[in-house]
Amino acid sequence: MKVLAVETATSWQSVAILDDSRILARYDQDAAGSHAKLLLPTIDRLFRETGLTIKQLDGLAVSIGPGSFTGLRVGLATLLGFRTISRLPLAVVPTLEGMAWNLRGTSRLLCPILNSRREELYWALFRWTSDDRLERVVSEQVGTPVILGSSLTESVLVFGEGWTVEESAIRASISPSVTVTEAPYSAKKPSAVSIGLAGIARLRRGEYAGTGISPLYVQRTAAELKY
Repeated sequence: MKVLAVETATSWQSVAILDDSRILARYDQDAAGSHAKLLLPTIDRLFRETGLTIKQLDGLAVSIGPGSFTGLRVGLATLLGFRTISRLPLAVVPTLEGMAWNLRGTSRLLCPILNSRREELYWALFRWTSDDRLERVVSEQVGTPVILGSSLTESVLVFGEGWTVEESAIRASISPSVTVTEAPYSAKKPSAVSIGLAGIARLRRGEYAGTGISPLYVQRTAAELKY
């Protein structure tokens, strides 16, 4: 199954074309504030590198958040446009779930962490099962490093830009009985390859995005934050 996968949830833009688990082409870059300018040229570049056209693909996959509001809108709007003109099925993959695919097959509890606004973080907990299924242990959350740290009650593998930025504050809030291990650097960033792999799994299960799909913001209201 050939898919075009797009990840724009953070300042790190990642685009890839996969044929099942084989990477046909990929391009990753720092695109802070420039997703709208860089995404389409990057997609065009990968089509030229592979010699493929959109009509030769079998599906599309995109990260839907949480993350940068602007980045998410750009990525989703672009692939919704591609879906309209191509009639290809579209899989939408939560960003933190996609990050868990960076560590596919790991037996440890996984905690991907991203930066949010107002000095808060996004996180979730996942675990790979013995039959290679990704189990969502805790759904997407948003809160302070203190809330995240205090919510960890068992040994966990942590990774992501949120951990890099707020490691000290998170560690200070974790119970001494909980062992926290940092995942390899290669797993740190969201990846279009992982979004593509997760998207292919969804497409094979017939989990196509419907109409009216919108980004997964997982953001608290201004009133909650003020309180």
